[in-house]
Amino acid sequence: MVIDFAKIEQREAYGWMINSVGPRPIAWVSTLSASGITNLAPFSFFQAVSTNPPVLMFVPVNNRDGTKKDTLVNIESRKQFVVNLVSFKDSQVMNQSSMALPHEESEFEAFKIHSTPSLKVSPPRVSSAAVAFECVLHDVYPVGSNTNVVFGRIVSAYVDEAVLAGDGFPDPAKLDLVGRMGRDTYARTTERFDLGRP
Repeated sequence: MVIDFAKIEQREAYGWMINSVGPRPIAWVSTLSASGITNLAPFSFFQAVSTNPPVLMFVPVNNRDGTKKDTLVNIESRKQFVVNLVSFKDSQVMNQSSMALPHEESEFEAFKIHSTPSLKVSPPRVSSAAVAFECVLHDVYPVGSNTNVVFGRIVSAYVDEAVLAGDGFPDPAKLDLVGRMGRDTYARTTERFDLGRP
């Protein structure tokens, strides 16, 4: 079977991509609106892209009516955000926070998600997140008519010492992260294997 992406609709292309590329790590992004209302939403097009400078990227696709999602509106206004990593223990409430709420309604409040003030940026972090990267906006790169790639420079990170390994860095087993597959399926990083570098 061969799929010619030049001949299919955007929605079908999306289906082929999200059901094939996985597991995708999840950026649980917290922001503040211009009026100071907290926002929290998960995004599974997410990755680390640079260490010098330290930069993360995630991709908020526009709403179906073409308007920008609250997360992007807030980032363009405040130029700051926090990327919280999602452990298995937070997977249910992370999924709830993907629900579309009115612009001035906080997911933190609606779903009783505890927050903690950040050190260097205004948006709070998710208290239960084992790792949270505080970011300032590096750039927003529009792709096509409905997608924006957000690049954020990491200025600080919170790491729960309980997830550290003997070498001082996070232990994958202790992080117990989840990733997005296709449809309603998620993956858990409980089965792993090591391959030494050649």
